[in-house]
Amino acid sequence: MADDLGYGDLGCYGSQSIHTPRIDGMAAEGMRFVNCYAGGAECAPSRCCLMTGRHLGHARVRGNRGAGGGRIPLLPEDVTVAEVLKQAGYATGITGKWGLGNPGSTGVPSRQGFDEWFGYLDQQRAHSYYPAYLWKNEEKVEYPANAGNRRKGPYSHDLFTAFALEFIRRHKDGPFFLYVPYCIPHARLEVPEIEPVYQAARGKGSPVRNSMITRMDRDVGKMLDLLKELGIAGNTLVLFCSDNGAAGGSSGDLRGRKRDVYEGGIRTPMVAWQPGAVPAGRTSEQVWHFMDFLPTCADLAGGKAPEGLDGVSIADGLRGKPQATADRLLYWEQPPAGGDGTKQAVRWRNWKLLRKDPKDRWELYDLGKDEQEQHDLAKDEPGVVAKLAAMLEAARAPNEHFPLQSKRNG
Repeated sequence: MADDLGYGDLGCYGSQSIHTPRIDGMAAEGMRFVNCYAGGAECAPSRCCLMTGRHLGHARVRGNRGAGGGRIPLLPEDVTVAEVLKQAGYATGITGKWGLGNPGSTGVPSRQGFDEWFGYLDQQRAHSYYPAYLWKNEEKVEYPANAGNRRKGPYSHDLFTAFALEFIRRHKDGPFFLYVPYCIPHARLEVPEIEPVYQAARGKGSPVRNSMITRMDRDVGKMLDLLKELGIAGNTLVLFCSDNGAAGGSSGDLRGRKRDVYEGGIRTPMVAWQPGAVPAGRTSEQVWHFMDFLPTCADLAGGKAPEGLDGVSIADGLRGKPQATADRLLYWEQPPAGGDGTKQAVRWRNWKLLRKDPKDRWELYDLGKDEQEQHDLAKDEPGVVAKLAAMLEAARAPNEHFPLQSKRNG
């Protein structure tokens, strides 16, 4: 999983300026989904949906910070996909950025079902790719050469790739689940060297950001190559996505970006790859959401998912079989930031209803005809607005850390 990679930042999703040959090849050998949604429009809530199978009307973590300004961790009663797969006999590992529990809290990966963990716990610390320290399980690993922003020590992304490759090698003979939430291309923009293809380029985008994405693309390719080398590619499902929309990149033709509940903030590229199991060279319009990841993993692994999840298994869709998943409600919210109010949105079938503040008017779009959300139909379809508004209200349970809030001056 990339961090803040936009819907239009990959070659296989239309980018003309960023080189991603390995992920493009992954799409050619597998399936490209064009209607997959992140859990939220920023880091922590999106990851919470991915890990727990719940949308943001029911998720524990609904924003990067709670109303009091602090990080909100997962609690012991929250069941993650790692716990489900561990119960099914899988070795579980994670490397990269977590964001669902700071040191000493109940939300750290080693207390949420992961056998092995290496990376950043706090989102803020993950802004630098030259860390003074990282966490390995619950112990600090220090890098003195990076202290004081000296950037003389290791580049964290490369450490995560090395951990991932080594984890795969050690667990090749048994079932394993590896979650690799890379930080690229989240700010800051830092990379050890500019890729040669960008050194003289005058195309769109930052050569640093583009080089970061190409570096990540190369390392995704290393993992795919290793699976083939070890002879386990055919029984290993690999998914590639982003945690939310672009912060400083491209949303393609979609409206909005990170922290928006327009499509550009919440729709993610999603590529599925498993030679011989996932059909090659196919593009799917199946509608699905990060909350579907846990029940899908449970289904494929023979595990038992918790009761009452919002997500459903999309195992049939991943195998290229017809599967209707649009006739249900998808829900998002985005907590206040910079004086804004809480943003909310739902999708049901092709209808998308949203508001940018609890006191604002509704906006309604028909995504089947208007994917770019340019034609607001709220005045023309009052019945649809009323129906979806009632569905939106019913989809949200109260959360003391993330109350609905209006604009500060509203």
